[in-house]
Amino acid sequence: MVHEAGPVIGRRGILGAAIPAAALLFAGGVVRARPARAGSGGADPSVPGRLRLPAPTGPHPVGTTTLYLVDRSRTDPWEPIAVREVMVTVFYPARGVAGRTVAPQLTEAAAREFAVAGPLGHPQLPSTGVDWAATRTHSRIDAPAQTTRRPVLLYSPGGGDPRGMGTGLAEELASRGYVVVTMDHPGDAAVVEFPVDLAGRDRVRWTVFRFDPRNDPTIADTMIDTRIADTRFVLDQVAVLAAGGNPDPTGRPLPADLHRVLDPRRVGVYGHSAGGTTAAETMAEDRRVAAAINLEGYLDHPPRVLGQVGELYPIARDGADRPLLLVDTDGFPEHAALERSWSALLAHSRHPVPRRRIHSAAHAVFTDYAAIAPQLAASGRMTPAARDALVGAIAPTRSIPTVRRHVHGFFARHLPTH
Repeated sequence: MVHEAGPVIGRRGILGAAIPAAALLFAGGVVRARPARAGSGGADPSVPGRLRLPAPTGPHPVGTTTLYLVDRSRTDPWEPIAVREVMVTVFYPARGVAGRTVAPQLTEAAAREFAVAGPLGHPQLPSTGVDWAATRTHSRIDAPAQTTRRPVLLYSPGGGDPRGMGTGLAEELASRGYVVVTMDHPGDAAVVEFPVDLAGRDRVRWTVFRFDPRNDPTIADTMIDTRIADTRFVLDQVAVLAAGGNPDPTGRPLPADLHRVLDPRRVGVYGHSAGGTTAAETMAEDRRVAAAINLEGYLDHPPRVLGQVGELYPIARDGADRPLLLVDTDGFPEHAALERSWSALLAHSRHPVPRRRIHSAAHAVFTDYAAIAPQLAASGRMTPAARDALVGAIAPTRSIPTVRRHVHGFFARHLPTH
């Protein structure tokens, strides 16, 4: 997430093609139309190879499917859309994957737009020379699911990040016997592709953010409130799936036995940055959540008055009464601000709250950038300084197993698969 501040751009303000993309970082606020693209932003055919994600290490093959979900009880908070849409990807232990197509990390249309939108949120990313559509996962599309009911884990990404950038960890958990539902929060995520057209948005919807939402308390509160509502809505739809229903209004066929692998009575939530805030606070508000992990997310509101402190979220004010794990990095630049709410949580909790730190690491190490940034740096498409700013100097051979061990170990203890 970017950290520059600025004024809010007016509703559906048009950002002309003459405005350089980098300048948008300083334009500030929330925009209601995406910047015009200066070029194709797609693959550079002169660059050999493709970015690779780390393989899952568990015993189960992984299937995946994508669902379009519509909450008709809410309107969209960011753009004039009459309903609230949520896109999710489900990763699950598969019964067999023979003959099934390997899923991409990002859809082709989303990848084209991410080539432009991604560097706006993460300036360390190269603006050219990356074929984001070429990255493949280790999951097979619509493979038949296993028939043993498994715990369900929901994932909320960091502010501005698409759900696809949490693929590696989701696949690892699925390979170890969990059903993982990664969520996009449209208007917040960098890019989200939808299967249908709808008035008020494009088929591929961009983020409305042009600076760190915590620099505007109203925007920040709307973002987290929306994410929590999205998460609770997705939990409702998990129950529909587990009962044999199909909550996708397009009626697309579901993988065989998907309903039989879901156990909506055993639910955890994990998230990164704003998603970590979402995970912890969703657990505070929803008794269906048995355990949660906060990967370097604040647990307080931004201050309403400069120089004062913000109000604590209920999870920090009242403490945790169910299992909660906190994980941070030594490279996070705003430790003092993070520490205030985390210390309050630890002081008020009735349940032990373990805390872990990853060393020589930076904020995005919890995402697929932990694998991607070193590859970009090794090929000369990212500077060493940019790599260190994004994920830290830690080698992916250390960072990826460390994050996986913390997350899987916690859920294996509190939401075992057997």
